[in-house]
Amino acid sequence: MNAPPIRQTSSLAVISLVAGLLGWTVAPFLGSLGAVICGHLARAEIRRAPDRLEGDGLAIAGLVLGWSMIIVTLMFLVALFMFFGGLATILAWLAASAPGPIST
Repeated sequence: MNAPPIRQTSSLAVISLVAGLLGWTVAPFLGSLGAVICGHLARAEIRRAPDRLEGDGLAIAGLVLGWSMIIVTLMFLVALFMFFGGLATILAWLAASAPGPIST
């Protein structure tokens, strides 16, 4: 009787998942960046040795968490710049349309 080979969970997949969780809690940008990098590396590693490694689901979860936090951060920055840019435009328009000092 041949027993099926024992497959190990990819360390990079676990790191990707943990970094993705950290990206949503403690270190928003750095954790997400680490999750994306480690997730892609883990999936490549698992594809190269599918008989020896598992953990593709962990890597995908890390990728989803990482990319989603990066997208949320970028959307927040765009909204922030649009708000303050719009605010600066409105203030400049109000300053330009305000009457000047009254001279007698």
